[in-house]
Amino acid sequence: MLLVRGGTVVTAERSWRADVLCDDAGRIAQVAPAIAAPTGCDVLDAGGLLVMPGGIDPHTHMEMPFMGSVSSDDFETGTAAGVAGGTTMIIDFVIPQPGGSLLAAWKDWRAKAAKAVADYSFHVAVTHWDDQVHAEMGTLTRECGVNSFKHFMAYKGALMVDDGVLLRSIGRALELGALCNVHAENGDAVAFLQQDLLRRGLTGPDSHPLSRPPAVEGEAAQRVIAIAGLLGAPVYIVHVSTEDATAAIAAARARGQRVYGEVLAQHLVIDDSVYADPDWLGAARHVMSPPFRPKHHQKALWAGLASGQLQTTATDHCCFCAPQKLQGRDDFTRIPNGTPGIEDRMSVLWHHGVRTGRLTPQEFVAVTSANTARIFNIYPRKGAIVPGADADLVLWDDAASRTISAATHHQNVDYNVFEGMQVTGLARHTISGGRLVWTDGDLRAVRGAGRYVERPCFAPDLTAQLRLNRTSGDLPAGPK
Repeated sequence: MLLVRGGTVVTAERSWRADVLCDDAGRIAQVAPAIAAPTGCDVLDAGGLLVMPGGIDPHTHMEMPFMGSVSSDDFETGTAAGVAGGTTMIIDFVIPQPGGSLLAAWKDWRAKAAKAVADYSFHVAVTHWDDQVHAEMGTLTRECGVNSFKHFMAYKGALMVDDGVLLRSIGRALELGALCNVHAENGDAVAFLQQDLLRRGLTGPDSHPLSRPPAVEGEAAQRVIAIAGLLGAPVYIVHVSTEDATAAIAAARARGQRVYGEVLAQHLVIDDSVYADPDWLGAARHVMSPPFRPKHHQKALWAGLASGQLQTTATDHCCFCAPQKLQGRDDFTRIPNGTPGIEDRMSVLWHHGVRTGRLTPQEFVAVTSANTARIFNIYPRKGAIVPGADADLVLWDDAASRTISAATHHQNVDYNVFEGMQVTGLARHTISGGRLVWTDGDLRAVRGAGRYVERPCFAPDLTAQLRLNRTSGDLPAGPK
């Protein structure tokens, strides 16, 4: 057992002085103003610290095969870096082989993730449509604890799906009580712009943002919101990076549509000036999709978080080292897309969010854990500090500072997009499943200690079901 004594508990709802007792099963046993330590119980002094739910990163890509390479952080190193920064759970993405089985891919990812040091779960990508996909979505929700499916509107010729697949998959998810995640960029427009830039000899990483201007994200966000609205289905838009997409989400929510938006910590504080770096590799290291945007978009993202129009924060943690980025030396479209971030998300959000007054401490908890837990139906097991919840806690020092650097981080990658940034607010101790896994700079992560978290589906909405029944008769069956 572990007793966390003397801290200030902060949840998405309130703050109060309390002790927290964690039992041997990895759950919270008691939360009270003063708890007597049971015999043999370890005691952790939280005096002067904030005791918050461990962070949940709803968007990571550990050891993901992508663009001719494999992301350099695996499930062990990536989750270890997470706990060093106060994140105690990830939701990663299962990517099937082209035209392949969703269920087989889920099994492959389960095997890869067995070495995780902290808890994990999966979204499963739908990259094509046929009868097998329809059936396996049902199997994954009923038997595998999956309640969310990912769709790429970008990466033409690889992961991109068309509107017909979106209609069928979102409709099927609605039947099952699952939620669809969407990478919203107009893939046809991106492919056209990429080829035009290459034709003109503009092959460097500074062409990457030119090939994916804000309008392609705004258009795709509006389109998938319209498709989901046609079916009466909820939709979750990942890595919102523009005021265009933020406005589309806010307008839909004002109409009563259930649309959720996710923001990356990177997009909140880094702008497109990074692509002007005269060092090719320096610019290439920032190639991710959506790309970093002109600075004025950050104001809209922060406002979206503060107003509740955007609900979650993530990192899209997908690391590629210098030799991997160099694959695109003569063609920016071949630079593997992705940046690190899992270790630094919480500190960056505290420093630039809470300390600037953009977010309250309670809102910080909401956007780093509680909202994700609610949206993906694992609340209050995660994202809460109540008896019976998983004992995933971060003891937060809101006065301590550190300088972010690749020289000291735990991510398995040779750079850091926040390099040199000084942040105030850091994880002094991290507890995962009742175990102290990070304490004052000492990483105590145990390979394979992470648990797979099943996420039950929601009960399907009856009104939406009626709308789907009226609409689905107009949809052709699709390819077999």
